[in-house]
Amino acid sequence: MSDLETLIEFLNHPLGSAEKTLTKFAEIPGAIRRGQGLEQFVFIKGARANRILMVAHADTVWDRHYIGNKAPAQQLVLHKGIIQNKHGGLGADDRAGCAIIWLLRELGHSILITHGEEDGRLGSNWLMSKNPDIADEINKSHQFVVQLDRMNGTDFKCYSVGTDNFRKYVSQTTGYTEPDRLSYTDIVTLCRDICGVNLSVGYKHEHTEVECLAVDEWQNTLDICRKWLAECGLPVFRQNEKG
Repeated sequence: MSDLETLIEFLNHPLGSAEKTLTKFAEIPGAIRRGQGLEQFVFIKGARANRILMVAHADTVWDRHYIGNKAPAQQLVLHKGIIQNKHGGLGADDRAGCAIIWLLRELGHSILITHGEEDGRLGSNWLMSKNPDIADEINKSHQFVVQLDRMNGTDFKCYSVGTDNFRKYVSQTTGYTEPDRLSYTDIVTLCRDICGVNLSVGYKHEHTEVECLAVDEWQNTLDICRKWLAECGLPVFRQNEKG
């Protein structure tokens, strides 16, 4: 299956439910699935010693209160490199990130797919408060965290969980820029000791009926991560380190 076909597959997962996305990752050998409802996650420990954690969330904003509590039907249209849903709402936030992680799953890095990010990071908060073994695993045995859940094509954001040195490393590695340090996503909860970054995956107008995704931008982030995360000897970045 091509990269684009994989992206289309994930964008065709039901908008009103995270179940199909969570189940797909839970079927990876060694996967740990815990919780229920929005307080839920799937974690797969990476096989390589020098590993990072890749994060995305399975839920979309369409799981809940938009369009009269009913998610829009899906009829994807690809025109001039832009994917939209003919009936409004796309779910690229964050099915586009899930698709990238699926395509990188054999690089040997750890994977975390959360639920409830769109409802205040319920899944990641539950993980950190009620699953100390996984919380410690994340923060003690990984070099850093990469979340794939950012709008636009060339942004990164570390929010409150990146040092100056880590920000410089991400910028030099990806060529992306950090517009500001505002807001939050799952890494703000997950990164207790370790540094984390959220990368653009090409979507725009998220949480609206005109949400769309630029395939070239999504593909560029995938290609950057393929090359970057295949490297041996990835450095470790801790928040308490100077810089």
